[in-house]
Amino acid sequence: MLLLSIFLAMPLAAQQPTAQVAVPQGPLTLDGAMRWARHQAVSSSVAQLNAGIAYTRVGQRKADLLPNVAGSASYTRQTLNLDEFGFPGVSGVTDPFDLYRARLGVTQTLVDLSALSRVSAASDSMRAAQNDAAAIGSTAAANAGAAYVRHLAAVATVQAREADSAIAADLLQQAQDLVNAGVSPEIDLTRNQVNLSAVRTQLVLARNARESSRIDLLRALSLPSETPLVLADTLGQEDLALPTDEDTAVSVAISQRPEVVAERQRTRAVELNRRAVGRENLPSAIAGGAVQESGQHLDGLSASWNVQVGIAVPILDGFRRQKRRDEQTLRLEAQKLRERDISQQVDADARRAVLDLRSAREQVEVAGQRLELAERELRQAEERVAAGVAGSVETTNAQRNLVTARDAQILSRLSLDLARIEAYQALGLIVNPAGS
Repeated sequence: MLLLSIFLAMPLAAQQPTAQVAVPQGPLTLDGAMRWARHQAVSSSVAQLNAGIAYTRVGQRKADLLPNVAGSASYTRQTLNLDEFGFPGVSGVTDPFDLYRARLGVTQTLVDLSALSRVSAASDSMRAAQNDAAAIGSTAAANAGAAYVRHLAAVATVQAREADSAIAADLLQQAQDLVNAGVSPEIDLTRNQVNLSAVRTQLVLARNARESSRIDLLRALSLPSETPLVLADTLGQEDLALPTDEDTAVSVAISQRPEVVAERQRTRAVELNRRAVGRENLPSAIAGGAVQESGQHLDGLSASWNVQVGIAVPILDGFRRQKRRDEQTLRLEAQKLRERDISQQVDADARRAVLDLRSAREQVEVAGQRLELAERELRQAEERVAAGVAGSVETTNAQRNLVTARDAQILSRLSLDLARIEAYQALGLIVNPAGS
């Protein structure tokens, strides 16, 4: 006997234990934060799942070219009206009898150029989805990097305000000593008290901004808000050598940006789908066969079989194929417009990134010079007050200038870091960093 029954396997969904949330181990660098977000951020994870869905569609298209095996088994209790067959001398209705049947059939596509084109189109669509996932991962990494350096800036601001508070306290003590010695008027003491109060207020605000930026960083990393983090990098440090020439930057971006690659692959996928519709007009060949065992008793089944080879030649389907090909032609024109637009956008992003990075580096240099001058001004003001040739107005003004200079330096370094991260993203350099 060939077949008596067919077993249908039904997968059971296994209960998986709740996975614990992974957290970065050790001090977290800027590069580490960007790598983490590129793989762990929710948007990146969803994009990777979508790429997996596209991969399964390739398998679905390949199924059109693979063997198709089907089996069946049945038991029938029946009677037959012999009159309907019209056999001479045979009439009446038979007694009830049993009929057992088991069948296994196989079909295999031999030639189908349209199906081959659809497999190729599905493969290009899958690669486009993978590049989409890379682009989304790049955006998630850039967002995490921006949150990282903003937190560094907030930490640096707190440190600056703490230093400012120490200076204001020293100036207040100096003013107190001069008032007690009868050298300075009472208003100098009051002026320094107001200055210390203002600096302490700024310190409170800076500490609040630091905690808020920490929450933003954890959110960008898709980590719980109570996760402890230790940052390893400092604000405004240089690492990778980025192109300083706009044309070089554009060349790098066009070759590296996953968005450009994805649009090219989508264009090819549409072209292949259009070709597949055209190939539906071509003949296709298929081979198949079946073996069957049947009979009125299980111990008396008889086998039969058949083999067939066929060719299908499409002739006319109401011009449906022609209209579908026209539709794909219009889709192709629209896709080429999108591909051209994304290439122009990448060109603009790369050129803007080079300009912003150049400007940010100049701002850091100027801010450093400004800070040196502000520190020198404060030292000279303190010396003048100690010598009794100036009042506290000079020291309070000098400290305000120092506070402003420190803020300017922090902002310039933050701008440099943000411009560098923007350049990494614009040039496609954070999609697949080494070692990831």
